[in-house]
Amino acid sequence: MKILLVEDERRMADLLRQGLSEEGHAVTTLGDGRAALSAAECGGFDLLILDVMLPGLTGLEIARRLRAGRDRTPILMLTARDSNEDIVRGLDVGADDYLTKPFSFDVLLARVRATGRRGPLPRPLTLEAGDLRMDQGAREVWRGPNRIELTRTEYAVLETLMRNAGRVVPRDTLIEAVWSGDGVESNTLDAYVRLLRAKIDRPGCAGAIRTVRGVGYTIPLEHE
Repeated sequence: MKILLVEDERRMADLLRQGLSEEGHAVTTLGDGRAALSAAECGGFDLLILDVMLPGLTGLEIARRLRAGRDRTPILMLTARDSNEDIVRGLDVGADDYLTKPFSFDVLLARVRATGRRGPLPRPLTLEAGDLRMDQGAREVWRGPNRIELTRTEYAVLETLMRNAGRVVPRDTLIEAVWSGDGVESNTLDAYVRLLRAKIDRPGCAGAIRTVRGVGYTIPLEHE
């Protein structure tokens, strides 16, 4: 599974990432609530593991906002609080399961298997922004009547942007979504955006991918 692990205690995050990776999972770790929400909203994860107490936004607030946006990715909440009230609060905002610290790694693995088993609700097969259309079932991209051939990585960058059409996707979030971090430099992302623009933009028309200086990239819901 592709897992987003959000834990601000560095030692705990490193131990959990190592253990989950050894079990064959692809793990992205973050320690800030706002960055975690952006990454989760970009999609592509099979399971979210959220600590309750985080800087920026709490795990409870992340879960609440994702569920309000109809994101049904399974959520396993981690917390040092074990009162019934805290557990009920976590489940009420949309968490699928709740694990209190300290816990054994074997128990975490069992919860990961159980929580991730049902999977998220299926995503729409077609994404559209203006005259740009992506058929996720066929993995085809069209600009108006023209079919566009993309490499696997180009497709992944564009898919992340189109899933978030109308919103700015930060550069770091894009890199995490496409390459899972993996030491990729920001200029690599810029190079792929240039390749995409060369393929999907048409003479005399506004570019589909807009740069938001100092932040990232966006695809407007409507463009010329």
